[in-house]
Amino acid sequence: MSVDEMWKLHEQIGQMLSVRLTSEKRELEKRLAHLRREHEMNPASSEALSAPRERRKYPRVYPKYQNPEEPSETWSGRGKQPRWLTAALKTGHKIEEFIISKAEIDAHGRRRRA
Repeated sequence: MSVDEMWKLHEQIGQMLSVRLTSEKRELEKRLAHLRREHEMNPASSEALSAPRERRKYPRVYPKYQNPEEPSETWSGRGKQPRWLTAALKTGHKIEEFIISKAEIDAHGRRRRA
């Protein structure tokens, strides 16, 4: 094939693609208009689907473990272990050493000050 023939073929393909894209765009616009009309006719069912749901309330999780070197660092026992606890466990400590006793916790779930 010569360069001129390839260029003509390229232009034909471009024109065919343009026609197809235009027709598909029209078809999608028709479908969208149809869906909009249905939405306007029946708004109650669509509102139920689009209304944001209220977030579920989870119970408060109080800290179960505390870093004795830094009392503000606590962990509830859920999720990934904090770095201070992981480091302490690697040095030979046991997790029971970091448990916050019931006597140290006030009614609000906070550690009592001595």
